[in-house]
Amino acid sequence: MKNILFRLYLNLMRSGAKLTRIKENKVVILNGAGRSGSNGYLFAKYLRQHHPEYDVALVEPWPSSHLPLKTWRQIGAAKYIFTTHQPFKIHRKQISIQFWHGIPLKRMGIMANNTDYKTDARNARLWRRNADMVCSSSDFYETLMSACTGIETSKYRQVGFPRLDALTRPAVTKKELLQQLFGQDDVQAQIGIFMPTFRYEMADEEIMNRIKDGNFLALPDFDVEKLNASLKAKNQFLIVKLHPYEMRLFKKQHSHFSNISFLNNDFLYEQDFDLYELLGSTDFLITDFSSIYFDYLNLNKPIIFITAYLEQYEKTRGLLFGPFKEVVPGKCVNTQTQLLEAVAAPDHYQAKRQYWRNLTNEVQSASYCEQVFTLMTKKY
Repeated sequence: MKNILFRLYLNLMRSGAKLTRIKENKVVILNGAGRSGSNGYLFAKYLRQHHPEYDVALVEPWPSSHLPLKTWRQIGAAKYIFTTHQPFKIHRKQISIQFWHGIPLKRMGIMANNTDYKTDARNARLWRRNADMVCSSSDFYETLMSACTGIETSKYRQVGFPRLDALTRPAVTKKELLQQLFGQDDVQAQIGIFMPTFRYEMADEEIMNRIKDGNFLALPDFDVEKLNASLKAKNQFLIVKLHPYEMRLFKKQHSHFSNISFLNNDFLYEQDFDLYELLGSTDFLITDFSSIYFDYLNLNKPIIFITAYLEQYEKTRGLLFGPFKEVVPGKCVNTQTQLLEAVAAPDHYQAKRQYWRNLTNEVQSASYCEQVFTLMTKKY
């Protein structure tokens, strides 16, 4: 019922916004990606800094049923509309450019195990009707996206993604990151970041209870004191960035340990940063099935994969390719003991990371934002 009412709301507001006259220099970015590698947010920053001749409106969160009429009029006046999730436009003459928010690793849309076909088919029709151009990074990316959403090949433009500009040229230095999150300034230390996927959708009560009780790794032998001691002995620090939903469930959102710090969205909003503007200053990534690892390949730094609940995830939602443990460019671990060993082990995955980086990002550019801007203005 909620979905039906929300679609009615969107149709009503779209009808009202159609009365607004389009402005040639008006750009609206509908950002549903928050501050976690948001192409929309970062491209808005770029436009405001480098192209003040364009009137840029960043609409977030999107979609929302609480947007004022003024905002809807801005959407209706936009010549260019960028989206991070489903494509959206009001007038036929508007140009809708789709960023999306990551390279697909997990099954979604018509490929997912846990979605409704009628909904997926309706979404596929929205892509065909509303997306004029879809930003892409490679043939591989296009294959994955089209498998899930049915996008026609003619819509893709291989211009890369704005988030990679922030990743490879971080706005926050390693020293600043150590000072702000750990109160330290030893730049010889290593900083790791743990970023899991949305684990709640597995509907596994045991895993969610572990997270609620403070076991953010959701591993059977989790021991936070031992983890902190091991990090301290190796002169390493660990940033924990959970999905916002998990952070709300998490009972211990503030770490009392010297070498572990939780990063939440409030910090990013207060500092006016996207996660990718500091991610490039980290030294290694720990994840499970989050597609962030594809982007992290552009740093050529170690990646460790937690696969303790791989079987549950494949059954509930599914992955787009595999076998997962054989194809990922990093060590797979199922326990904290294995994780600590992997963090201390020599890195032997450089060649495999390079292979996957070339496969997922065929577009090499000094400025992906500039390439998207050229796409927007030349309309090719």
